[in-house]
Amino acid sequence: MTYQIISDGSCDLPSELTKEKQIHVVPFYVSFDDTHYYREMEEINVRDFYQEMVDKDGIYPKTSLPSVQDYFDVFQSYAARQIPMICICITQKFSGSFGAAENAKELILEQYPDAQITVIDAQVNTVLQGIYVLEACRMRDAGFSYEDCIARLLAIRSSGRIFFTVGDLDYLRHGGRIGKLAGLTGSLLGVKPLITLKEGEIFPSGIARGRKKSMLKVTDMLRQYILETFSDRSEYQLCIGYGYDVEEGAELMAIAREKLGDLGVSDIPTYQIGATIGVHTGPYPIGFGILRKAY
Repeated sequence: MTYQIISDGSCDLPSELTKEKQIHVVPFYVSFDDTHYYREMEEINVRDFYQEMVDKDGIYPKTSLPSVQDYFDVFQSYAARQIPMICICITQKFSGSFGAAENAKELILEQYPDAQITVIDAQVNTVLQGIYVLEACRMRDAGFSYEDCIARLLAIRSSGRIFFTVGDLDYLRHGGRIGKLAGLTGSLLGVKPLITLKEGEIFPSGIARGRKKSMLKVTDMLRQYILETFSDRSEYQLCIGYGYDVEEGAELMAIAREKLGDLGVSDIPTYQIGATIGVHTGPYPIGFGILRKAY
């Protein structure tokens, strides 16, 4: 291995895939009572996390970022073997994970002055962060140099978009992620919010009445971005992220095939959104992520 790809747990990639691609994931912690924290994917799986939210309506779980020590232990294991590292973290505007990794890097460099560690703010999160991490793996496995991989990752970063909807805005409002007025609108008469994440921040992008219409509209938002930004299907990666209901992921895939088929879109990688983001969206987030390919 020429260099190691590391990500925090926000990447929401299945453990089988991270093992296959040799990605080292540093997990977040999740708590339902502010006292007992569990390592996501290691001590609590995503399904059990969502089930707890569904069963206990009105409970707002919390996450805690990986500690400096968590990152230090991972970095040290590779620095001791002189393996360069690229560590990709959730957007700084959502979490201090990037800062913890940077602090751990500085501590490692005191012990291993020649260690190569690059920490990158993905400026996205959840399954699109996973796609970004997979692009790093794709370049590593194709033989791109450490420096070229980093340069290309930074070059494509600003193209990342997530177009999504949620069951309601209570969780986003509770976590201070969106204004109270938007939260009120999103809770009336079955109105569902449409939301865009770009450059690390979320922006209201309209409303739709009913779940099906909100899924149709996020597909329209994706289509518009594709037409405005790319000239060919080969230029970008897509993903679908869903929360509690795996059936909704399949439903959104079917909508995408119907509405984006003329753009060359067919099968799209589909992953479950994890606890790191689920605590802010509630159990019913669903949407698309899109990112320019690195090569």
